This record gives sequence, structure tokens and C-alpha cells, in this order.
Amino acid sequence: MRAWRRLRRRVLTPDISQTRCDVRGFHVKDEATRERLETVGGSFLAGFGEAAEARVVADVVAPLERLAPTWRGFAYEGAAMGLSIRDALPGRGGRVAEFLAGPGDPHVYMAYVGVGWAMARLPRFLWSRLYAPDPLLRWLVLDGYGFHQAYFRTGRYIEQRYREETFSWPGDDPGRYAVRAIDQGVGRASWFVVGADPDRLARLFAGFPERRRADLWAGAGLAATYAGGADEAGLERLRELSGSYRGDLAQGSAFAAGARVRAGLTVPHNEVATRVLCGLSTRDASAVTDDTRIGVAPANGFPAYEVWRQRIRNALVPIRNS
Repeated sequence: MRAWRRLRRRVLTPDISQTRCDVRGFHVKDEATRERLETVGGSFLAGFGEAAEARVVADVVAPLERLAPTWRGFAYEGAAMGLSIRDALPGRGGRVAEFLAGPGDPHVYMAYVGVGWAMARLPRFLWSRLYAPDPLLRWLVLDGYGFHQAYFRTGRYIEQRYREETFSWPGDDPGRYAVRAIDQGVGRASWFVVGADPDRLARLFAGFPERRRADLWAGAGLAATYAGGADEAGLERLRELSGSYRGDLAQGSAFAAGARVRAGLTVPHNEVATRVLCGLSTRDASAVTDDTRIGVAPANGFPAYEVWRQRIRNALVPIRNS
């Protein structure tokens, strides 16, 4: 059985070369940034591999907890993807539910994103087997889907600006918000595509239709804060170039702060990023996301998730402009 589990890991896990900037054709700003962004991908695949090989969900935890805090959240994201794919395949399911009820709970935001990666790799007829029960957080699944598509299908989603104007998941999306949630993931992936270069990012986003830019900038703010790749001067440049989308950039940064603080994975570059992009410490930016979540509900044709994002943005803009 151990040999079978190892074989399953080899078969299911993508080759780590697929996370290399030269293989992906991503811009390399400098070697330190390249190494950081590639380590993000490698950490994700490490988590995926553990989930692919695990006999039971509990087996995933120890290898992930050995990773440094900077990278651990990405490994939990990858593990959620791996467990989701296993749930979708023939046989018993319930692994993601068990994961989220136990060791994955502190990493719930990243786990939902990982479910979105699985969505991108599975045929649509299996999407019904994906586990994402929270009606507020399930939009993060589509963020993960968008990241995957822009990261692995860069020519179409980034260079050609492709957008799926209608999307079949979730089924109760009368306002067609799904495409906006996907764009947030495209914005996150764009930070990797441009090698964390703020000037290249701004030029890239300027080529997208105006109606998409707010969500793209929000995704970039999340990536710049959670994954890193820019020093304080680079983050100040990013804030400057965001222009009228500064509030969206700050909202994404606060989301990253919330994920880091909830999981207990705050590291120095998170503090620098939230101070520059939100005008707050990481803990205070996280508190904004918690406070604005209280009582959130659908309004004006928007799902609760978008109302939450608007509340965060509105709370941060006066702080960032003070």
C-alpha cells in the first residue's frame, strides 16, 4: 500500500519544473525575487504531494508544519487541491470536509483557493463533488480557479485578456459575479507573471478593460502582501501606480493579512506590505476584515462576498489617504 501511495503521488503531482519562471515565461526582476516566487510554487506542490500520498488526512499535517511560516500557507493551499482531486475521483470522498473541520481550519482562506485549483484541473461534470460549503468564502474557489488559469494559460488569460463572461459555478449566481471573482485570481497570478515588478504590472493592467481593473488590482494587492517579492520602495511604487484603484489594492492586502493572522503565519514582509498598502499593521488590517464581516449579507444585486470587499475598501481608503 505504501508503494501504491507513492505511485499515486508521482502520477497526480505536477512536475516542479512547471513553477520555474523560465519555463512559464515569466519576467525575472532579480534573482532573489525569482527564488521567492519559485519557492511559493514549490511549497504549493509539496503540500499537494503530501495530500496525494496521504493514507488519511491527518498524515498531511506533520510535513506541512515543518515548513517555515513564509511558505506553510502555500503548502496548505496545495494540500486542499490534492484532497479535492482525490475526493472527486471514484471512491470515497469527504477528505476536504475532514481537513477543514480539523487542521485546515486556520488556513481556511488558502484551502478554499486550493479547491479552485482542483476545479481548474477537473472536468466540469466533477465540480459537484468539490467541497466549498461556506456561501461567503466559496468565491475564493473562483479566485483560485482564476489564478490557475492565468498562471498556466498565460497567453490566453493574460496576453489575450480572455474572460469567461458566463460561468456555470456556483449555480445561484444571478448577478454573474463569478467572472469578477475569477479576475481577482487573475490579478494575483499577474504579480507572478510580471516577476513582482510594479511598473510592468501597471502597464499590464492598463491593457485590460476598465471594468476589470479594480478586481485585478485587488488580486495584486493580495499577492504582493501574502507572497511578497517587493521591498518597501517597490510597494510604495505599487501603491503610487495603482492610482484610483488604491482602495482595491488595499482591500486585497487586507485579505492577505487576514489569512496570515488567522493561520498564525505573519512574517516581516507582511508587516511592511500592510503598512504601505493599508496604512495599518498586519494585525490591524486583519481586524478590519473581521469587523467588516460581521452581519454581512447580499445587497444591491451583489453577493455577500462583494459587500464584504466593499466594506473593507471603504474602511481602508480614509486610513490610506490620511
